[in-house]
Amino acid sequence: MTGRIQLALDVNDLDESISFYSKLFGAAPAKVRPGYANFAIADPPLKLILMENPGQGGSRSWDAAEAALGTGQAGPAQTAQCCGGQEE
Repeated sequence: MTGRIQLALDVNDLDESISFYSKLFGAAPAKVRPGYANFAIADPPLKLILMENPGQGGSRSWDAAEAALGTGQAGPAQTAQCCGGQEE
């Protein structure tokens, strides 16, 4: 059995990003806190973490996001980073 991919994204606008990913996955976030939301998606097996970090620069690395989402396109995020951290 394969594990769930954990993907953390810095986003400019948390509300906009929650709306986008809720529509994309057809699911509401599992947790929402000020500046933070996460989705626990069954298919694809994904824990998506959104952290509001307006204006944050950095490199864009969508390969991991595209593979995890299977869409070939990224959402309204600034920086994508795959991480093997613990789930909340």
